[in-house]
Amino acid sequence: TESEVIARLEQLAGTGIVSRVGATVTPNTLGASTLAAVAAPERRIEEVGRLIASAPGVNHAYLREDDWNLWFVVTGPDRAFVAATLERIGQAAGLEVLDLPLVRAFHLDLGFALDGSAPAPRRFREPDLAAIRPGDREIVAVLTRGLPLVPHPWAALGDALGRSEAEVLGRVAALRDAAIIARLGIIVRHRPLGWRANAMVVWEVPEAEADEAGRRLAAEPGVTLCYRRRPDPCRWPYSLYCMIHGRSRREALATLARAAGRAGLRGYPRRVLFSSRCFRQQGALLMPPGEAAA
Repeated sequence: TESEVIARLEQLAGTGIVSRVGATVTPNTLGASTLAAVAAPERRIEEVGRLIASAPGVNHAYLREDDWNLWFVVTGPDRAFVAATLERIGQAAGLEVLDLPLVRAFHLDLGFALDGSAPAPRRFREPDLAAIRPGDREIVAVLTRGLPLVPHPWAALGDALGRSEAEVLGRVAALRDAAIIARLGIIVRHRPLGWRANAMVVWEVPEAEADEAGRRLAAEPGVTLCYRRRPDPCRWPYSLYCMIHGRSRREALATLARAAGRAGLRGYPRRVLFSSRCFRQQGALLMPPGEAAA
């Protein structure tokens, strides 16, 4: 029944398995984002990790196995907000911050097959920014936090924004069709579901070859995210990134070996950064703090 479904979703959200019922948004469409990292001394990991996770706009923050060990995604309504957040984090931590903006996405649909099999990759669709209308950011800002778990969630969202249920549903459908909304549904936290061996893999690929290598890599089963980022030539020369999520390190490394071989990447310098701890995982910030509808 409806009440049973709502109760189960509330329970799963309470235990941390479900993050929200809502949306993920394609980066740099309704807001701005970047991937960042700091190299925290071991004695300061807890302190700096909590500092990063508490900053408005940080929606993902992980401890990873590398000298650059604290990795986080900063989101915000525009690039100025993102840059200011990075500056505040760097000053508060007393550490240099790597800023690695997105250049091109190849695969951003982070889905998990609950039977344990590797999900078939989906072709990445370039977002149609011309589809965005005034008021869309406010709708998606609510969806990145999650729909209310009530019998008529779209009506409740519309009431909060002073818009009708039909209008909200029409704009959500249009934004999905335009690939502004990348995923709409139940957003899970993968670690409680058993996907605990999660690696960010980065390659140093010449610029002229990076797009073709990225397209090949994104097509491989088991690659859950794949994109190009602007390298930092002096400190971080890597331009091609992917995420591989496995139930064990052995499984993840086997997926990596197969994908790298088939994508023709075995000869390029790379690093494999397994995540060892999650400090924060939530939806992107699209509106300045305090401005989004409750």
